[in-house]
Amino acid sequence: MASPGHSDLGEVAPEIKPSERRTAVAIADLEWREMEGDDCGFHYGDGTNEAQDNDFPTVERSRLQEMLSLLGLETYQVQKLCLQDSLQISFDSMKNWAPQVPKDLPWHFLRKLQALNAEARNTTMVLDMPPDARPAEKENQMEEEMIYWDPAEDIAADDIYSFSELPTPDTPVNPLDLLCALLLSSDSFLQQEIVLKMSLCQFALPLVLPDSENHYHTFLLWALRAVVRTWWSQPPRGLGSLREDSVVLSRAPTFAFVRMDVSSNSKSQLLNAILSPGRRQWDCFWHRDLNLGTNPREIADGLVEISWFFPSGRDDLDVFPEPVAFLNLRGDIGSHWLQFKLLTEISSAVFILTDNISKKEYKLLYSMKESTTKYYFILSPYRGKRNTNLRFLNKLIPVLKIDHSHVLVKVSSTDSESFVRRIRGIVGSVVRSPCRRVSVEDMAHAARKLGLRVDEDCEECQKAKDRMERITRKIKDIDAYRRDELRLQGDPGRKAAQVEREFCQLQWAPDPPEKHRAELRRRFLELRMQQNGQEPTSGVQEFIAGISSPSLGERQYFLRWMEWGLARVGQPRLRQPPETLLTLRPKLCGASDLSEPLWPEPLGVEHFLREMGQFYEAESCLVEAGRLPAGQRRFAHFPGLAVELLLLGLPLELVDGGTLSIPVRWVTGLLKELHIRLDRRSRLVVLSALGVPGTGKSMLLNTMFGLRFATGRSCSPRGAFMQLITVAEGFSQDLGCDHILVIDSGGLISGALTSAGDRFELEASLATLLMGLSNVTVVSLAETRDIPPAILHAFLRLEKTGHMPNYQFVYQNLHDMPAPSPKPRDRRQLLDPPSDLSRAAAQMEKQGGGFRTLAGLAFCDPERQHVWHVPGLWHGAPPMAAVSLGYSEAIFELKRCLLENIRNGLSNQNKNIQQLIELVRRL
Repeated sequence: MASPGHSDLGEVAPEIKPSERRTAVAIADLEWREMEGDDCGFHYGDGTNEAQDNDFPTVERSRLQEMLSLLGLETYQVQKLCLQDSLQISFDSMKNWAPQVPKDLPWHFLRKLQALNAEARNTTMVLDMPPDARPAEKENQMEEEMIYWDPAEDIAADDIYSFSELPTPDTPVNPLDLLCALLLSSDSFLQQEIVLKMSLCQFALPLVLPDSENHYHTFLLWALRAVVRTWWSQPPRGLGSLREDSVVLSRAPTFAFVRMDVSSNSKSQLLNAILSPGRRQWDCFWHRDLNLGTNPREIADGLVEISWFFPSGRDDLDVFPEPVAFLNLRGDIGSHWLQFKLLTEISSAVFILTDNISKKEYKLLYSMKESTTKYYFILSPYRGKRNTNLRFLNKLIPVLKIDHSHVLVKVSSTDSESFVRRIRGIVGSVVRSPCRRVSVEDMAHAARKLGLRVDEDCEECQKAKDRMERITRKIKDIDAYRRDELRLQGDPGRKAAQVEREFCQLQWAPDPPEKHRAELRRRFLELRMQQNGQEPTSGVQEFIAGISSPSLGERQYFLRWMEWGLARVGQPRLRQPPETLLTLRPKLCGASDLSEPLWPEPLGVEHFLREMGQFYEAESCLVEAGRLPAGQRRFAHFPGLAVELLLLGLPLELVDGGTLSIPVRWVTGLLKELHIRLDRRSRLVVLSALGVPGTGKSMLLNTMFGLRFATGRSCSPRGAFMQLITVAEGFSQDLGCDHILVIDSGGLISGALTSAGDRFELEASLATLLMGLSNVTVVSLAETRDIPPAILHAFLRLEKTGHMPNYQFVYQNLHDMPAPSPKPRDRRQLLDPPSDLSRAAAQMEKQGGGFRTLAGLAFCDPERQHVWHVPGLWHGAPPMAAVSLGYSEAIFELKRCLLENIRNGLSNQNKNIQQLIELVRRL
């Protein structure tokens, strides 16, 4: 999808064939060698340059392969590591373990990243020594060696012919080496998940992934597709507003920081200081001064990282008035000429850090004389040759069209804050002037022209994208598209749901009139016949073809493309209040009535699946009533298609968000099909999360298990969704189940009693259903809010049935305030006598005299890990805030407790899928 507006990079380059790409890379390498000349070339003692050159690729290949072998990733070079592999529940999911050997590092990194842990790049490796090798005086003491990863940022020149020893099992592994090895071993969808989680942690993201073995560098356009950011957009005139967009599509001024030969100044430290508002510095780019020192990079040189600054609307925090992108090339530009050439073509300005400018570097920069990019030099003369530097700089000034203001001197005595302010001033002046603004898509076009491989150019991805565009180009108006293309969700669907609800309620009446029952049944069948007489529209047929593709990869690509395509064309626009991002956040997090949402429900993949469900429901009803022969069914295969998506990690709708009803036949069909697919591994534990929208329950589930529930009101659908987590076979016997079915209540439950109207009754019924299906229920609450009345009703109703799941009450600090005392009003709320709201709920359930405290009702002891206080999600001020370490650690501890309760049988009897089907029908 091309973003609107003018691109400074011209037309989209045609796709380059692999053979042509290798030729382009070879030409770029040859240009660099010819440019060096005899004076600047690399010489060997025996003078046999050609023979050494022939051996060079072999050495590089063995270096990458040995790193992969060291990390235990060599088996994933053909069959790539996939997302589902990284999300399985295992023994390690229940403990905060430290890696003991290098082969533990990839899995440790993935688990920390899934939990959004800010210390994912730091690791304590516990070296496990055999008992006979330990000193006698330390027989009973486990020794720990602190090993921290660090990219050895810019300490010495990258002499590519001077190889250090590869890491051994006892030496630290550089985090950037680990990241590159893991990305090279992962499929496209795990790569995307890694980059998304890194973005939430405010880590710099990989943009160009080097492959030292094949010299086949990859531009990670697809991996960055999922990163969406929100920032404050302030036009020159008028009121500002929040803007949400993909970083791939949004154009911004871009600034590259590179090292030439040797620099005693650190690019990464400088970039971190530029990006950090106020005095709080966040280590977005890993640098040499972190922790215990530097570790050499083995395979990560040539990596290009990217990060952005996004404004919040507050003058005291906004370093720049608009989004600005920053690029960081790891290694020396002379050794990575192709990457440097790309940076000069996409950047508004390039900052070159160096101590020395020799003849070799002069020739390198002289070759850029045709470039329109602005260049700035950051020198450190204490380590350089002052006169030599000045001589070459005077020659470069007319060539690069710079003046003396483009040369900055940074020495140890220079005040760091004033120097950072000076760099910010330069960046700000470039941003304010007419300058090149590019998106990541524009960068990818430039990368193709230079011969770099773009991960998104594979055939499966492009075919899926074309299919998505055939669907989305027809969407001009959301309401009109729903009316014309998703017809079964219109009046017939809503009326059928209402009639079925009345029919079910009539079954519980003491003496229901038979005539009324017959009338309801007749109306219901008429509506279903009306639905069954429809044909799937062209858009729905295209969607069904996309998820029916015989290629697993194409199906996965199609789903992701549909999510992003619909988000762009089917996302209602946010109103534009004159508030900043920080003042607006409490309103978004608060518990307001769903009848007047700040955002309408967006169009999403769930609407197409809901349409398929309506076709299946209508057909099944007619078959049950004898109005349609079973042999004439056309949509019986729909549940199988949907279950395939569930197994791929897509959340499926359990409660229809449009009618707030359960399509029982559709859900039953899904569960039956799931039972067939899982075969003998069909033992389930059902975990549900309930709460008012905005209390962070979806984010909690995503952080805990790596799930994909929609977060934020602007994109959150109203229905309840379910997602499946696999338990590793070696752990399933111990845990007592093969899978965990996680249910997110979405936007079903509001925070108001609404005068005991139909809406409240519906909310209470749905809460009862979700809790009744569950072995474990997490009730997510805001610090300043009471327990929602619908959930109180569900407690009272379930007490009558005798089915009470294991409850965990989670109070989340939504406004990022300091954590209160260990026992605030959250626990008192469970122990205190019933409030007026609680009494009203009890009276509505005809239990006015016997209402106990909620703690007694839920069979929980507030003093024993049934009540959790979770710190604020963000560390700092959004949008430049990272997820707080306290939040990540609290969520991990909650996860550990939940799994421990399941293993110890505290979550009631686990179910198989057949039992779950029967429970759905009964409830």
